[in-house]
Amino acid sequence: MLLGGALLLACLLAAAWVSEAHPATLWAGLPRIGEYFARILPDLRWHALLADAETEGSIAFWLYRLPEWSLLILETANMAALATLMGSAAALLLAFPASRNIAPSPLAFHLARRSLEALRTVPEIVYALIFVWAFGVGPLAGILAIALHSAGANGKLFAEAIENADLKAWEGVESAGGSWLHACRFAVLPQVLPNILSYLLLRFEVNIRSASVIGFVGAGGIGEELYKVISFNYYEEISAIVLLIILTVSMVDLLSERLRHAAIGRLETAR
Repeated sequence: MLLGGALLLACLLAAAWVSEAHPATLWAGLPRIGEYFARILPDLRWHALLADAETEGSIAFWLYRLPEWSLLILETANMAALATLMGSAAALLLAFPASRNIAPSPLAFHLARRSLEALRTVPEIVYALIFVWAFGVGPLAGILAIALHSAGANGKLFAEAIENADLKAWEGVESAGGSWLHACRFAVLPQVLPNILSYLLLRFEVNIRSASVIGFVGAGGIGEELYKVISFNYYEEISAIVLLIILTVSMVDLLSERLRHAAIGRLETAR
């Protein structure tokens, strides 16, 4: 036990040294973080807090571009939703042959598994760079980038859920003369549907965050606007956009959690 702890500590110290995470550097940089936050915080004044957008120090003055940012937030949510649906559809198609217990052949199993691994290994931002170069700046590049990564990530989770399914119904479909596709549809899918829905909603939450980031490379959404204001040092606009992103993600998390529990409860009751 003591030897294992010593080895773990040695590995952590070695990793810190290789990555140049020196305590002195970290300590010296902490005040700069505070300075940056002090810069991006809005200069709100109590006497003008509720004044119009022409009055400095008011909330309206700070959020004067709120209508424009709201449209970009909506675009970001639409990107995440479409990418989640596209990626999850592809994940479901690959998950059945990628499941060891029901794969139609060893070749199909390995091809599906390696495809899912390849899709989820590449980060969304790398996909986004490729698609921005191919299709130009805009939401299309972001949607495709997030969809590909979602297919790989959800495909693994879907396959694991399928591998834990009870195969008695599968044997019944086969004994009745059903094909492999029939067995997947009628014996396995009803069992794993609650898991699939849960993973889909969780992936949507993750993709909202991803869609906010890949805009930094021109893939659309609010991230593109955030990159612009950071580049031009529009400090108060940075805080406004970050606040909108935080509020959006929090609302999506809350709604997604409620939908997930409600939908799973209904599916379990129906079964």
